Amino acid sequence: MRQLVLVHGRSQQFKDADDLKHQWIDALHKGLADAGIDAAVPKDRIRFPYYGDTLHHLSNGLPGNAPDVIIKGYGEMASGEKEFIAQMVADAVEQLGIQEEDIRAATEEPEMIEKGFQNWPWVIAAMRVIEKSPGLAGASLELVTRDVFRYLRFPGIQTMIEDGVQQALTPDEEHVVVAHSLGTVIVYNLLKRKAHELNWKVPTFITLGSPLAVRPIAQALRPTSRPHGVRDWFNAFDPQDCVALHPLDNDHFPAHPEIENYSQMRNGTPNHHGITGYLEHSVVARRIHDALLQ
Repeated sequence: MRQLVLVHGRSQQFKDADDLKHQWIDALHKGLADAGIDAAVPKDRIRFPYYGDTLHHLSNGLPGNAPDVIIKGYGEMASGEKEFIAQMVADAVEQLGIQEEDIRAATEEPEMIEKGFQNWPWVIAAMRVIEKSPGLAGASLELVTRDVFRYLRFPGIQTMIEDGVQQALTPDEEHVVVAHSLGTVIVYNLLKRKAHELNWKVPTFITLGSPLAVRPIAQALRPTSRPHGVRDWFNAFDPQDCVALHPLDNDHFPAHPEIENYSQMRNGTPNHHGITGYLEHSVVARRIHDALLQ
């Protein structure tokens, strides 16, 4: 059996790593049962790198032993971060069909707001509309963009997170990597840059609720491509998960061979983005199971 590596996303700070790993495993086993598979993944074949506390410390610029490059004071936005977030919100507004009048109605001074994502009050108003829309995770979108921005743009954050995550990959051993949300960005970036050099073998890569195809993220990762050695790439997303706005297809995230996208699932968690809602789905669980046994 191949090694299973599970890579979590954002907002996992202050959690117990063992408890979080068990939540993932329990959800996967529920999905296997729903798929009619009477099997469990042996615990000694599962690796779960936990970077939640590190990410929280670094991405918020908290006092301590963080690299100087990201010490900018608690909650302070870095140069360029507003533009990055604004582009993400504009992409969400377009994809979700939010009307301009709804955005104007979400601000206290609609006569003062200028149309378009170059205007920050417009961005804030748009976020309010997304937040109030049934089933949409406006707050999650804003926070995931900030974490992704800081991971992609600050070498100190990127290096510390990647140094921890890559310890789960053993050279010459075959792995199935399952990543969620921000974790899909981290793993993709790692594999793209280092898989060949470090002889990592990841024949199957499964991404869940991935923001990789959201425009500013895809642009930051250009040129997009399938990482070395990844033969099967399965991407599952709920169309109501506004962190995963687009499929990983040629229009949004070109890679050769094309990535297999699955959009027929419905994630039952409140914001349609939670990892348990993805792992408990029978199609996702079966794909993980079959990949482990190849």
